[in-house]
Amino acid sequence: MRREFAMPDVGEGLTEAEVVTWHVAPGDTVTVNQVIVEIETAKAAVELPCPYAGTVGELLVEPGRTVPVGAPIIAIETAEAAPAQAAPADEAGAKIGEAGKDGRIATLVGYGPRPGSVQRRARRSPSAPPAAPPPAVPNGRHVRPDLPDRGSPVAAESPAAGPVPLAKPPVRKLAKDLGIDLRSLTGSGAGGVITREDVEAAAATSVVEPAPPASPAAPTVGGVRREPIRGVRRATAAAMVSSAFTAPHVTEFLAVDVTETMALRDRLRGTREYAEVKLTPLAFVAKAVCLAARRTPEVNASWDEAAGEIVYYDRVQLGIAAATPRGLIVPKVRDADTLTLRELAAALGELTATARSGRTPPADLVGGTFTITNVGVFGVDTGTPILNPGEAAILAVGAIKPSPWVVDGELAVRTVCQLALSFDHRLVDGEQGSRFLADIGALLTDPGLALTW
Repeated sequence: MRREFAMPDVGEGLTEAEVVTWHVAPGDTVTVNQVIVEIETAKAAVELPCPYAGTVGELLVEPGRTVPVGAPIIAIETAEAAPAQAAPADEAGAKIGEAGKDGRIATLVGYGPRPGSVQRRARRSPSAPPAAPPPAVPNGRHVRPDLPDRGSPVAAESPAAGPVPLAKPPVRKLAKDLGIDLRSLTGSGAGGVITREDVEAAAATSVVEPAPPASPAAPTVGGVRREPIRGVRRATAAAMVSSAFTAPHVTEFLAVDVTETMALRDRLRGTREYAEVKLTPLAFVAKAVCLAARRTPEVNASWDEAAGEIVYYDRVQLGIAAATPRGLIVPKVRDADTLTLRELAAALGELTATARSGRTPPADLVGGTFTITNVGVFGVDTGTPILNPGEAAILAVGAIKPSPWVVDGELAVRTVCQLALSFDHRLVDGEQGSRFLADIGALLTDPGLALTW
């Protein structure tokens, strides 16, 4: 029988993903959990395994196409499944490729659909009374009845009168951005659902009155190249705009004499314990951040507007901004404050290598509490970093280089680094931010201070 594999939500409520590369072709035989496609979400590149065994019937999405979560991407021709036997163990205990107690097959991307459970939600007529709000789920999570299910066709909002059409959230957003009234369209999808193609076609045929130019346009010099905004670039742009216009940023700067830290680094690199570890200046900065955060817990917190609370975190989930071919990502070192200097150095090396190869899993890109961005690797002295949404502070580390410095009243050449700390003034007062930055500077100036804290 023909089974269609839909684009899954690979984490954190993502609504769409781009198909990058297919690893199979029509006619190929596939097995359960065989990697069949590489996709790129707003957070990372992910390889998807197949939840079915059989023969590839059709590739429903071409490479380079962005599709919403829940849209079919491949059709697999499978043998008729035998009636599922009731399993004595709990479904969570089913092995990969085996059926759970409800007949679903355990795969690397969750469980396959329940037999006979695939059905389309009935359309509600405009005259039908509103449905009662759903009850609270057993785990205590509150479900807002006024919000639509992600991935299911939902009614588009419009002040105009008339029947309410069906469209998925990404399609509704596209229509809003393009100024298209969904009520004026006829859906070409199954059951009359309005698709992305319907909206794009309507936008292409719309006639817009162009504004008269203020002056004759200057001729274009040289070539022009346009690229679609998608994937990591789109997510980064949205996050930075949200942060810049939500959190009141304050940035403070500090020049630090790191001569003693660099000397300590040279000594440690010659020891057996650090022989197989790449000990970079960033490891010392990360350790200093974790130690200083203990004395100023406000920098390891977040602002919960909905609950009207400030959330303080016991552990430091340290994000490290990394430039990759796909754009800027911020993978996390988990519980960084519990790691030794050597463990931090090893974690940073592994994190950087994984990020540059484009294989950082989505789970490693979320849940951060503090971020470090190392602009010094580009030869830049300093900058004004923008907070990651949901975090209280971010530290920019500038280039480490010889500079003139006054030591005991005498001018000398020392190894100097510029630090820049941006923080959310709702969470961190000026005194707290200044103390935190000064503590980092003190530890990098005299690493021996760590023994006294």
